[in-house]
Amino acid sequence: MAILGIDLGTTNSLACVWRDGKPELVKNSLGELLTPSVVCLDENGSLTVGAVAREQLITNPENTASSFKRWMGTHKTFALGGRTFTPPELSALVLEKLRRDAEEALGEPVTEAVISVPAYFNDNQRSATKLAAQLAGLHTERIINEPSAAALAYRLAHGEEDACLIVFDFGGGTLDVSVVECFENVIEITAIAGDNRLGGNDVDEAIARYFCAYNQIPQNVLSLEQQAVLLRQAERCKCTLAWSSMAAMFLPGPDGSSYTLTLTRELLAKLCEDIFDRMKKVLARAIRDSGRSISEIDHVILVGGSSKLAILPDFIASLFGKPPLKLDDPDTIVARGVGICAGIKERSGEIKDVVMTDVCPFTLGTSVVNDDKDQNPHMSVMIERNSVLPVSRSDRFYTTRDNQEKIRVDILQGEEYYARDNLKLGEVLITVPPEPAGKQWVKTTFTYDINGVLQVDVENPSTSRKKTAYVVNPSLHLSEEELEQKLQELAAIRGQLDQSEEEQLLLATAERIFAESTGQLRKEISRLLDLYRGMTEDKSAGPARRHRERAWMKAQLEKLEKYREDGVFDLDLPDSWEDDSR
Repeated sequence: MAILGIDLGTTNSLACVWRDGKPELVKNSLGELLTPSVVCLDENGSLTVGAVAREQLITNPENTASSFKRWMGTHKTFALGGRTFTPPELSALVLEKLRRDAEEALGEPVTEAVISVPAYFNDNQRSATKLAAQLAGLHTERIINEPSAAALAYRLAHGEEDACLIVFDFGGGTLDVSVVECFENVIEITAIAGDNRLGGNDVDEAIARYFCAYNQIPQNVLSLEQQAVLLRQAERCKCTLAWSSMAAMFLPGPDGSSYTLTLTRELLAKLCEDIFDRMKKVLARAIRDSGRSISEIDHVILVGGSSKLAILPDFIASLFGKPPLKLDDPDTIVARGVGICAGIKERSGEIKDVVMTDVCPFTLGTSVVNDDKDQNPHMSVMIERNSVLPVSRSDRFYTTRDNQEKIRVDILQGEEYYARDNLKLGEVLITVPPEPAGKQWVKTTFTYDINGVLQVDVENPSTSRKKTAYVVNPSLHLSEEELEQKLQELAAIRGQLDQSEEEQLLLATAERIFAESTGQLRKEISRLLDLYRGMTEDKSAGPARRHRERAWMKAQLEKLEKYREDGVFDLDLPDSWEDDSR
C-alpha cells in the first residue's frame, strides 16, 4: 500500500508517490497535477473542492473559502453555506480530494501520508495540519518542512557535488528560507527562517490596492464579487508579466463603464518594495543563524508558485551578486521531495541510505523568575532555534518561595525575552514537599523529535514524582467521540455530484467569465451557458457525445479567455455557437 506524499499549499496542493525508483506526481480527477486549495459550499448544500471551487471565488464569494492555510492553528472560522468551518476542516476536504483522486489514479487504497508544512509553522500550526489529515482519513506520523523537501528533491535530481544552498520557498501565503549543506548522501538543514504572513497573495493585494488608488475607487465600497474579480485580475497580470513587459487590468464599472490599469515590471517592483524589505529580513536571519556569509552560498534555489514572480530573480541577484537557479518545476519540487520522503519512510531500497537532517524552527523554553526586583517571568531557553533534530535538553528549576508546594513548568515557543510574549504550548504542574525557597527542584527535559512532536518530562527527585506531557493544543486535538462527530459532519456535506467534475468546471468557468465581462461579450457568454446547460441536462447523451460536448465547450472558453487577455471585451462572436464543429 503506497504512502502518499502531499504538498498542502496555500494556493494549490498536489500529491506524489515513490514508484519504480523515482518520485511520481499523481494527477487529479481532471488530469491536472495542481489542485486549487479552495472549498465552496453553496446554500443548497452542494460541495465543490479544487478547480470548480476556485471559479466560484468570483461568482459565489460569500460561500467560498481560499488561503485558509494562513489561519491554521488559530481560532478563525469560515462561514460557508450556512455552516461554520475551521481551517483544519477545510484543509481536510482538500486532503480528502487528493486522497480519493490518488486512489483512483493508483488503483489502490491510500491510508497514510507524509505532509509538508512551511518550515516556520509553529506547534499549533503543525498540530492543525495533523488534525486535518486525521479528518481526511490519513494516518500522518511524518511532517516535513517544505524547503527541506525541496532540497531533497533538488539534490536527488541534480546529484551535485558538495554545496551550500539557500532554498527560497515563496508560495501563495508563506515565505520560508532554509540554508542547506549537501555532502555525499547527507542533506543537512543548518538554519531556517520565515514569514507565515508573506506570499504571492500579498503581491496580488498590493496590485489591487494600487488599482483602486489609481482609479480613485474606495476599495472598501466594492462588493465581495468585485473584490474577487479585482484580485483575480491582479493575479493574472502578475503572471502575465513573467513573459511580457506589460499587462492590462480591467474592472467593470457602473453604466457599462470600466476601470483600467497598465501594469509594467517597473511599476510592479515599486509596489513590491515593502514585500522585498520583509524578504531581506528573513534572508538575513537565516544566513546569520547558519554561521555562513553571503559569499559562501553556492546557489539560491527558487521554489513555490510565487517564485515565478518576474522581478524576483533581479531582487535575489542584487543581494547575492549572482542570479538564482531557475528550476523547470518550482510548483512541484516540494511535492517531489515529499514523495521521496514517503519512499524513505517505506524504506525503499533506492533511497534508504539517504540521510536528511532537519532543525527546530523556534526556540523552546519555560518561564522563570530570577530577580526579586523583576517579577515578570522571562524565557529560559531549553532548545535553541535551528537545533538539529532530534534533540533533548535538561535543566533544573527551583522553588522561589518558602513552603512552595507546587512547581509549574510552562512550555513556551518563541524568541522573545519575556515569557508573556511567546506562544504558550502548555504546562506541567508537579507537587513538591514544602521547604525553604530554593531547596526543592525539578529536573525538566524537553525532547523534540524529527516529526515535530515535543515531549516534556518533569521529575522531582526527592519524591520520585514524574510527569510527562506530549504537547498538543487542546483545541487541535479531538477525543474519539469528537473525531467521530466531526467525521460524520464532513461526510454529511460531501454527497454525490450529479454532474462530472469536468462539466462543473466548464460551467463555473463560463459563469466566472460572465461576471468579469460586460457588453456584447457578456451576452454571448450567456448564450453559450444556456446552450451548454441544455447539453448537460440531456440525459439521453452517451459517453462519446458527452466527451465531444465537453471538448467543444472547453475550446470556446479558451477562445474567450484569449480574447480577454488580448484586451478585447466587445467581440462580435458568431450568431450561433452551433457554427463551431463539435
